Amino acid sequence: MALPVRQQLTYWGIASAAFLVLLWALGDVILPFIMGGAIAYFLDPVADRLEKMGLSRVLATVVIFVFLLGVVILSLLVIIPLLIQQTNDLIQSAPELFNQLRAWLTERFPAVMEDGSPLRQSLVAVGETIQSRGGELLQQVLSSAAGVVNLLVLLVVVPVVAFYMLLDWDRLVATIDALLPRDHADTVRDLAGQIDRTLASFIRGQGTVCLILGTFYAVALMIVGLQFGLVVGLIAGLLTFIPYVGALVGGALSVGLALFQFWGEWWSILAVAAIFQIGQMVEGNVLTPKLVGSSVGLHPVWLIFALSAFGTLFGFVGLLVAVPIAAAIGVLVRFAINQYRAGLLYRGYSTGADDDHGAP
Repeated sequence: MALPVRQQLTYWGIASAAFLVLLWALGDVILPFIMGGAIAYFLDPVADRLEKMGLSRVLATVVIFVFLLGVVILSLLVIIPLLIQQTNDLIQSAPELFNQLRAWLTERFPAVMEDGSPLRQSLVAVGETIQSRGGELLQQVLSSAAGVVNLLVLLVVVPVVAFYMLLDWDRLVATIDALLPRDHADTVRDLAGQIDRTLASFIRGQGTVCLILGTFYAVALMIVGLQFGLVVGLIAGLLTFIPYVGALVGGALSVGLALFQFWGEWWSILAVAAIFQIGQMVEGNVLTPKLVGSSVGLHPVWLIFALSAFGTLFGFVGLLVAVPIAAAIGVLVRFAINQYRAGLLYRGYSTGADDDHGAP
């Protein structure tokens, strides 16, 4: 006999509250484990594919991590130093860029940019703030002993956790499945499958789209000659998970930088704008339909709210778990709505009676 619904809700509510308290209390302690679990979840289909090709689970896991190690070493030697340099240069040149913008506005709109005007003062303040605060932040990140130690811990612990979780992923799933309440096992499996499909579409699919577009934007902008192309490409790629935001922010930032760098060289400016137009076309017509699909189930507004709420409550750890929790809540809400629409509270006794008699 199943437990009463009210008692079941009490138990599940206590479990959810305990999870949130644990997430808030442990915070940075569980960060490597959450990141390692996310990497293992992301790579599990690759390991399954290698197993189907004849490799053992251990060998498949080793092959994946050897490849990832090569990518990380290449990034540490080539990409990351260049990214840090371009970020620092962009921060240092912010006042000069704002001075050029101020000069252009003064020439075009002298009445708006006269001495003492709010817009002129705002531009000067923004440029100085970006230089001072941005430089301080970058310097603190690079020189802070605690930051270096935390980074080393992440670099060591996260791969180890990810390796063992990927190695035992199927066993972990089977263990959790064996612990499901027997009366609700089928329902839980169905809901878990929907959550998995949503996460697979969004995290694996959208993550791959972000990686492809970020690489395309960075390489194309650097080929065109944009001074901070790598940074702009990275920003645009990271923001691509929110539809249109990555292209709009990256496009506006890159075109703005191109106007200062290539003023008068209109073909270069048009080339920068064309890069984002091409990227948007490829994303909408090829990448998103093929890699993400049309039934992700995560509305952009709901996603932004989840990131904001969990980021505010739980910090960086909250940002990592926001998407999975948002996907789970979305699936559970749709399940609850379907249950409500199938029940008497929605249908009423008269509708139920009519349906029993076959009324249209």
